[in-house]
Amino acid sequence: MKTRGLAVVFILFVAFSAAAQDHWVATWAASPQAASFDFPMPKQGAGAAETEAPVRKPAAKEDQSSPFALPPNVGNQTVRMIVRTSIGGSRARVRISNGYGSDPLVVGAARIALRGKDSAIIPESDRALTFSGNPSFTIPPGAWIVSDTVELQVPRNGDLAISLFIANEPAAATVHLTGLHTTYISRPGDYTKAAEIEAPMTAQSWYWIAGVDVLAPAEAATMVAFGDSITDGATSTPDKDCSWPSRLAERLAADRAPAGVAVVNQGISGNRLLADGAGVSALARFDRDVIAQPGVKWLIVLEGINDIGMSAMMGGEGASAEDLIAAHKQLIERAHMHGIKAIGATLLPYGGALYYSEKGEAMRQAVNQWIRTGGAYDAVVDFDAKLRDPQDPTQLNRAYYIDDHLHPNDAGYKLMAETVDLSLFETR
Repeated sequence: MKTRGLAVVFILFVAFSAAAQDHWVATWAASPQAASFDFPMPKQGAGAAETEAPVRKPAAKEDQSSPFALPPNVGNQTVRMIVRTSIGGSRARVRISNGYGSDPLVVGAARIALRGKDSAIIPESDRALTFSGNPSFTIPPGAWIVSDTVELQVPRNGDLAISLFIANEPAAATVHLTGLHTTYISRPGDYTKAAEIEAPMTAQSWYWIAGVDVLAPAEAATMVAFGDSITDGATSTPDKDCSWPSRLAERLAADRAPAGVAVVNQGISGNRLLADGAGVSALARFDRDVIAQPGVKWLIVLEGINDIGMSAMMGGEGASAEDLIAAHKQLIERAHMHGIKAIGATLLPYGGALYYSEKGEAMRQAVNQWIRTGGAYDAVVDFDAKLRDPQDPTQLNRAYYIDDHLHPNDAGYKLMAETVDLSLFETR
């Protein structure tokens, strides 16, 4: 009898130890930003040194079909947003940010479910989200909250629908502007339980949601893609998950055991290393968007081309190559302080782009040379070598970019994902 009792205790101990190894891993995330910002653009017909800085203001309540459109205001409405997971897990939680709000944000109700089609959910998967045990929560300006855990079999590379009923009318929204997934905005009222949203308005932005985490096995870990519009996937086809981080997630899911490597996209279109504008600078948001991601183990940095371009537009008075290299060194050091492996990505060619200059090209070449040979990064992904035109290395290969000579098309994003060596991501 005593032996049998010891056996039961041993089995329980083993089961507890196995469960204790599971940990939270970010399966999806998006970088919060303000719904309006200043970003210098050239005047019509002006040279590169002549600029103006229009303020992008929140849009009116109308359909926003373009991925570049500002989102409509939301208040006393339900917002249903679609996010794409990278790895799966047995439990989930959602992170919500009021980081750029000037008023408290009243989340009257929130739910998570597996998506069916368009705004429709799979009803049996629908789960209510609570916050510290409460079905509603008020988030102070500048703060963020995490939901309580829900039991949900989250799939790999699957779509989740997150529905928020915002019970007040906040003065400013915290969003991710380039969501590239259709967001459904209801008429006034709480429609979080609705099987589908009858949406008089849609947008291509995410409101307030900053991350979805899953409880995953011990060997699972997160890779953060950190960058600007090229990482954000700004010119990829909406609702098709064609950004290079999304394509990389697909490759990793096909290559790995179920635990796998999560990929979260922390790109912000227009972002810069050293200056605010479209989102705060990369140096300013690094802790929030990289270090704070649950389960983060790797980082790929693709930042700096907007600093270079803006420097040309300001008559060369902006950042130098040395400034950008110093900023990269800071990101690497801060990653290493937290045991994160830092992988550097070379800057893509941009000859022919609106803010191209020969001086800027010399800066890009200097930064890329340092990324390749400086030895500061733990590894290098050479996007430049793969996507440049072999006849003119200052430009992207015509097969891989849209007409602005700066941003890849879907084929270019796919090639970027294929350029990443999957052996970099060892989880054991």
